[in-house]
Amino acid sequence: MLQKLFTKTDGPTVTPDDYVEVDVTDTASAMGLGKIGIKIDKLTDFSDTERVLRELRDGSVIFLKIKALREKDMGELKRSIERLKRTVLAQNGDIVGIEQDWLILTPEHAVVHK
Repeated sequence: MLQKLFTKTDGPTVTPDDYVEVDVTDTASAMGLGKIGIKIDKLTDFSDTERVLRELRDGSVIFLKIKALREKDMGELKRSIERLKRTVLAQNGDIVGIEQDWLILTPEHAVVHK
């Protein structure tokens, strides 16, 4: 049955020598393709913003808990979110709020479907 799939009665016969085997798993892992890093982080101070942006620039998707900073200082939280938002949008990423306590930040190669 399998042989019938590879041979044609009205054309040339295909032999195994006509094909080249390609191992795509080695190529994908060598290039870092196929896996997306997901980080869970916490925003407790405005200074944490730079660390989060560094992870985002490295290509990670970030689940960011903002509850601690929201309870501590709403002004700092707004400043931090504005900085995150500007950077994410400049990199063609995505930023989405989940309820009141979480943000999802994605780099260009990942999208949050809303």
